Amino acid sequence: MLFLVYFSNAQQIDNSFITQLEYGEMLYKNPRGIGCIKCHNKGNKSVIIAKYKEIDKKTKTLVEKLIIAPAINNVSFEKFIEKMKADKTESKVMPTYFLTDDELKSLYYYIKNINKK
Repeated sequence: MLFLVYFSNAQQIDNSFITQLEYGEMLYKNPRGIGCIKCHNKGNKSVIIAKYKEIDKKTKTLVEKLIIAPAINNVSFEKFIEKMKADKTESKVMPTYFLTDDELKSLYYYIKNINKK
């Protein structure tokens, strides 16, 4: 019985050189040049990353536009993977990172736990 208690607790300990959380944090801060943190901050709320003015074609007036990085800490894994692997022609702002499946899993794990640290 003691063995079972020890064994179940031992499986929860991560003895890796770098934990999944640490690896995910590294990817979040600098995955391939520019980190997620630059636009998404801590991931728990939308962030305005740019403001610009543009002429409205209908009214011919100058209107302010925003580029907003959405909150990402409550997105489902499926939606996260979909966005990370999406054809970037639909978004001219979100960079392509070419992350492996393991990197994406670690990054998602970090995003879900970033505000629990």
